[in-house]
Amino acid sequence: MKIVAFGGSSSKNSINKKLATYAAGLFENGDVEVLDLNDYELPLFSVDREKEIGKPELAGKFLEKLESADVLVISVAEHNAGMTVAFKNIYDWASRQKKEVFANKPLLLMSTSPGKFGGKNSLEAAKISLKWYGGNIKDTFSLPSFNENFDVENGIISNKELDNALKDIIRNFDYELNS
Repeated sequence: MKIVAFGGSSSKNSINKKLATYAAGLFENGDVEVLDLNDYELPLFSVDREKEIGKPELAGKFLEKLESADVLVISVAEHNAGMTVAFKNIYDWASRQKKEVFANKPLLLMSTSPGKFGGKNSLEAAKISLKWYGGNIKDTFSLPSFNENFDVENGIISNKELDNALKDIIRNFDYELNS
């Protein structure tokens, strides 16, 4: 089973990428590919810019990566109570090539932040938005207070209760495409 995972942030030390990588590795028999949004950086989307440059090859490559997956693991970062520009921008460009950006693949949608709310605003915004673009969200998980609950050195959730909650989600994850 191929799992494509990424954090919805362009930070070189993205905590959401760390969480997505950890979660993707928990799937049994998973072949994990972790994407870096920095590899898909494009000018800010606008209809005028699209008329100038057409359909960027990078957006097509991003779509190909998502389409190659059996399961998507995305952890959305939060900037000012919403999704980051880095994530939204590649998502916007890709949607101009194919409306169902997330290809109706079974999706584990997550978020984390240094704060106690764990990026829940961006998680809620993504839940609303992604479903209109082929986001087949099977479950969600939010990790609050990343610095207190994630062991960066070992790449694992250090809070046993939260770690068990994520492991339960993955153990019961519904792989069906259209359920």
